[in-house]
Amino acid sequence: MLPPPLQQIDRTCVLHAGKKLTYFGGCDYFRLASHPAVLRALREGSKKYGLNVAASRMTTGNHRLYEALERELVEFFGAPSALLMASGYLANLAVAQALAGHFSHAIFDAEAHASLLDAALFLDCPLLKFKHRDISDLARTLQRCGRDAKVVLLTDGLFAQDGSVAPLKACLEILPEDAVIVVDDAHGAGVLGETGKGTLEANGIGRRRVIQTITLSKAFGVYGGAVLETRSLVQRIQTRSRLFAGATPLPLPLANAALQALKILRHDGSLRARLLANIDFCNQSLSAIGGALADARSPIIAIVPRNAGESSRLRRQLLAQNIYPSCIRYPSGPPGGYFRFAISSEHSRQQLEGLTKALAQFQRFRSGLASPSGRSASP
Repeated sequence: MLPPPLQQIDRTCVLHAGKKLTYFGGCDYFRLASHPAVLRALREGSKKYGLNVAASRMTTGNHRLYEALERELVEFFGAPSALLMASGYLANLAVAQALAGHFSHAIFDAEAHASLLDAALFLDCPLLKFKHRDISDLARTLQRCGRDAKVVLLTDGLFAQDGSVAPLKACLEILPEDAVIVVDDAHGAGVLGETGKGTLEANGIGRRRVIQTITLSKAFGVYGGAVLETRSLVQRIQTRSRLFAGATPLPLPLANAALQALKILRHDGSLRARLLANIDFCNQSLSAIGGALADARSPIIAIVPRNAGESSRLRRQLLAQNIYPSCIRYPSGPPGGYFRFAISSEHSRQQLEGLTKALAQFQRFRSGLASPSGRSASP
């Protein structure tokens, strides 16, 4: 069942039950979805290009705007080539269709996004799971594949469920030389790394043996997805992916808006500076109460209630601070759901203080329920 609809009334607030509440629920990390220049590009794109090419890019639906956006993606991420997709979810599926039959085994992080699990089914090989971000368990899983296995590893870059960052460098060090990593960098792209290139930059690794897929609906605030890889893989997707060949691409006004969003994020350093300052503030505040972000670079705070009582308590404490209680319920997630808070560059210090105050109150409540050993969970 879908949750009740929300009405966003400004860049950081929603209207819920007739009350204005601070919103940490969406992953629009720079609030580019409501940036005046991005909205202007959307309107201009609609007026200039119309809504839809109404055909696959492999037939009559290619357009110079798509190629311009791909060039901007190459420039932003420093990738050798880029291929635009209608969504980030579809980007993973298209990569898998292009690589089908190329590997003997596919191994994936236990918390990998559903799009990667769906993509793995196209690879036409056995699938093996390893414990979340556990390099030792990854090594054991590789041993199960056998000496001559040709392996592809599927993982998120920044895990939205807990805010942790994939240890890509450590993974590459133990994978066979001919192994490949497919990184769904939906939440890392634009956010992680010194210049926002994502999880690869944050891990200090190059693109050799790594395929990066992204979405334009998170940090870039628009819609669509892309595969960032070599020209040979891009051509392989174009010729082997039924999804790419048979699908209508991104609506042209959205492509025009995405171009503007990429340019803003590439040239306006103040957005990343504000986001990082907000992340640092929350991390310091949470550390002071015995909690912390899953990763110091992460804009995501996630809390999994241990029972219905904890969930109800946290909900009340958030509402008391005029914060919308963002409870996420995914089919593959915790049975009772979990609370996720996405920090943005546009949240004010007052809003962040309200969030950390509510979490501090919840932490003290949890500490009162600590086990006899004295150990207690932290946010």
